[in-house]
Amino acid sequence: QVQLVESGGGLVQAGGSLRLSCVVSGGIFTFYTMGWYRQAPGKQRELVADISNGGSARYADSVKGRFTISRDNAENTVYLQMNSLRPEDTAVYYCNAASRFGSSHYWGQGTQVTVSS
Repeated sequence: QVQLVESGGGLVQAGGSLRLSCVVSGGIFTFYTMGWYRQAPGKQRELVADISNGGSARYADSVKGRFTISRDNAENTVYLQMNSLRPEDTAVYYCNAASRFGSSHYWGQGTQVTVSS
């Protein structure tokens, strides 16, 4: 079965940086659009960024200019580089793999990102 494993979360001060990684196994990595979502306490899960199999990236307005999503197809890995972190970025971050037309979605277990002021 398809599995996604995130890593790289942690506790940082405002203005700091983190890089999240997500390794995909059990599927054809290049078939999927890869995304990062986050969910803060009491809020719905929201899309942070995604990247197509061709490398086209999209970002939520709140993270544009600060976060960068990338993928390494040779390593079946998607990354989220997070710079200039703010307390409002605090959330559990989830990796997602989506097939064309959204017929299949796979999720990682999530990794906690906490940004202190």
